[in-house]
Amino acid sequence: MPIDIETFEASPADRLQHSGKTNADRVMRFLATYPDQAFTQSEIRDATDVNAGSISVVLSRLEDRGLVRHKGNYWALGEADDVAAYTSMVESTRAANDRFGEEDMDEWLEHAVNDEETE
Repeated sequence: MPIDIETFEASPADRLQHSGKTNADRVMRFLATYPDQAFTQSEIRDATDVNAGSISVVLSRLEDRGLVRHKGNYWALGEADDVAAYTSMVESTRAANDRFGEEDMDEWLEHAVNDEETE
């Protein structure tokens, strides 16, 4: 989501960091707020600020994982067991990040094993 140039110029760099929330996180949080309702893609997109070109892919991937349900033009939160497992994973990750700090993907990749090197 863009910001105006005045905010860009006046804000310190640490205030302009990415929130860390993925499109899937934003969709899941929105749908979890309304577990007894179903929404169209455009309603979910507008409520979550997910890019119009991404919302369909995000919802489809969440559906593949059982985290959302789809019928006609409407999407709703998935079944309780699948959503509970997802929520547990998200909370565990958040707790680990709070305790040990977030993973730095570039640092992790420096130490990752390259399959070509092991052959």
